[in-house]
Amino acid sequence: MSTLETDLRRVVRGRVHVPGDETFETARLPWNRAVDQRVRAVVEIEDAADAAVVVRHAALAGLAVAAQPGGHGATTDLDGTILVRTGRLRGVEVDPERRVARVEAGVQWGELLTATGKHGLTGLPGSSPVVSVVGYTLGGGLSWFARRYGWAADSVRAFETIGADGVPARVTADSDADLFWALRGGGGDFALVTAVELDLHPAPRLYGGRMLWPADRAPELLAAFREVTAGAPAELTVWFTMVRFPPVPQVPEPLRGLAAVAVDTTFLGDEEEGRALLRRFEDVPGVLLDSRAAMPLDALGGICAEPTHPVPGAGRGELLTGLDDVVAGDLLAALGDIAPLASVQVRHLGGALRRPAPAGGACGHVAEPYLLGMIGPIMSPEGGRAVHARLAEIARSMAPHTTGRKPFTYLHADETAASAFDAETLARLREIKRRRDPHGVFRSNKPVSAQS
Repeated sequence: MSTLETDLRRVVRGRVHVPGDETFETARLPWNRAVDQRVRAVVEIEDAADAAVVVRHAALAGLAVAAQPGGHGATTDLDGTILVRTGRLRGVEVDPERRVARVEAGVQWGELLTATGKHGLTGLPGSSPVVSVVGYTLGGGLSWFARRYGWAADSVRAFETIGADGVPARVTADSDADLFWALRGGGGDFALVTAVELDLHPAPRLYGGRMLWPADRAPELLAAFREVTAGAPAELTVWFTMVRFPPVPQVPEPLRGLAAVAVDTTFLGDEEEGRALLRRFEDVPGVLLDSRAAMPLDALGGICAEPTHPVPGAGRGELLTGLDDVVAGDLLAALGDIAPLASVQVRHLGGALRRPAPAGGACGHVAEPYLLGMIGPIMSPEGGRAVHARLAEIARSMAPHTTGRKPFTYLHADETAASAFDAETLARLREIKRRRDPHGVFRSNKPVSAQS
């Protein structure tokens, strides 16, 4: 065993896994089982002090550190890296009077919403309850409630970090304006974040759920989606999703193997007003399911029913310039039967996302009104090739209506951070990286220094 592994086991309170250990092959696995992470070691840190020790030892050994709570945002570009698992950092503190929460790096969104919902407050979660709050927020964080409150990253008050020198720090707009800006949407390339302090937002009432129709209703539903989103208030979010349910026992019998269209929605308000805003969808016959109801915040993760266990797959995202007759027609033609993909989703953006946030972070604002997101399962090498080919085919078909830019967390395997930022933002991020981490101690899933 090398000196590095021996030293880590001597000084780290958490578990250290290295090649040759019975636990190593499992410990290195990411959430996306299609990604093969070849790392030097895996360290499950116990606390922020452990994090500082690992960073210092990595710097002395000339190695990089990559932080992953549960393995989301994985990359194959981790050869020789120390993979830091922050899943044991589970602290959550909610101050309802100040509308602030302190959240450690292993906390998942479902856990935070359970803690905040009892006070009628919310953070800015995405569609999955098992994604970490910190990892999601470092990438910007595109929330159900982004149209009302903007990026999750712009609700951060402070970060608790370990710098490239292994020194802990509390980073705020006043203490370190450049680093604070970069961490809000620029990814994990600048520091190891052990906790965040977030502004919470009022959510005394929440209405939402999923409506589901057979796939042949897609043209009618896309027309309704366009009408509803054209005049939607910022409190209303609606997503149009073509989905193919897998033929597995975990899926209820009526849906097993079904090709369908889902309309998923949340409304920050009462049920009566929410139903009125969505009434246009009731004109489309043949609804198979309608789960919309007044709901608690911690039920958000059930709307899209995304997997809560690791799965192999691939995806990509594209920002749409609009959704007029031409774009809608081209989209439906490009999709057809979405197989071998599992889902193709159009998210309505706009609202607060269109406006630059006062003193906002690196995630900036999004002029494009819709986001196209695609995901496919990879169960074999042949299946993987088919999924990647279909993703590329749809992207090519929609290229006349996309901008080439996309949210950081929607970058696919072959894309770099350059696709997530404009030239000025990317240049600033790279300069901050050069100054704060000149020796590359930190390695994010999409390094800002990687060339496009």
